[in-house]
Amino acid sequence: MSHVIQVAGLSKIYQAGKDHQPLRAVDGIDFTVQHGEVFGFLGPNGAGKATTIRILTGLTRPTAGSAHILGFDLSSDVTRIKKRIGVVPEASNLYDELTAFDNLIFSMQLYGVPGAERAARAGALLKRFRLSEIRDTLFAKLSRGMKRALTIAAALAHRPPLIFLDEPTTGLDVMSARNLRQMIAGLRGEGVTVFLTTHYLEEAERLCDRIAILVRGRIVALDTVAGLRAGGRDAVSVEVTLVNTEGATEIWRFEGGYDVESAVRRALDQVQGGRILTLNTQRPSLEDVFVKFVLAVCVMVRRLA
Repeated sequence: MSHVIQVAGLSKIYQAGKDHQPLRAVDGIDFTVQHGEVFGFLGPNGAGKATTIRILTGLTRPTAGSAHILGFDLSSDVTRIKKRIGVVPEASNLYDELTAFDNLIFSMQLYGVPGAERAARAGALLKRFRLSEIRDTLFAKLSRGMKRALTIAAALAHRPPLIFLDEPTTGLDVMSARNLRQMIAGLRGEGVTVFLTTHYLEEAERLCDRIAILVRGRIVALDTVAGLRAGGRDAVSVEVTLVNTEGATEIWRFEGGYDVESAVRRALDQVQGGRILTLNTQRPSLEDVFVKFVLAVCVMVRRLA
């Protein structure tokens, strides 16, 4: 199976929006997610990311469109889909009064994992996520990072081929976030498909094979990280440091629309010759590209208003 998720024309319209106007939380989106990839689903607050995940995980029904998850039709096979996916919500869904080990056992009971396999599998998950030492600690007493790691472990307890991660590293310290990113990268190596939402663009740039950018319920870009950055090549900046004919150092910056050769030529022309000391170019980051798309949509909406 090459496509783990196939979405076509997916929409969600809430009838009681602001000013009593219909709110298009998700507006006719199309995309596919391939087997074994980390697929980033990015967008500003209110873009429709959470609504899309709620639809794909069977928590809410779409207004229009279709989705197939792991080969099953979301409109008719939602029960089978739920048994085969893992979901890690932004707020943990584990139980404060249970220990780390017992939370994993309970998750396996919910998904029908055979009783004879549960203890060994729980122990293996605790070891994998570096949680063996807190096996018998109540969930309520764990650190934020340990809670996130255990929540992901619980979502993997039934060995799903697809997992949804909603803002997995939000609020974590640097080391906890780094450990979780390593764990997420490890899932890809095991063939698990990861559907990831995050506000940390550097995190998405490191982890994701492909990224969709969602703005106002619509996908405005979908490509690999390299492809998205290449699409922002007009934002390449060039900085030329040179010594002019009078011996003074000058710095010339050219933002967008210049390749290196034309930027150098123009800098030399401006100072009537001179000697180049340094030449620096800076390609757009994923954050630059993200901001570009979001601002472009906002400008277009204002013009149409």
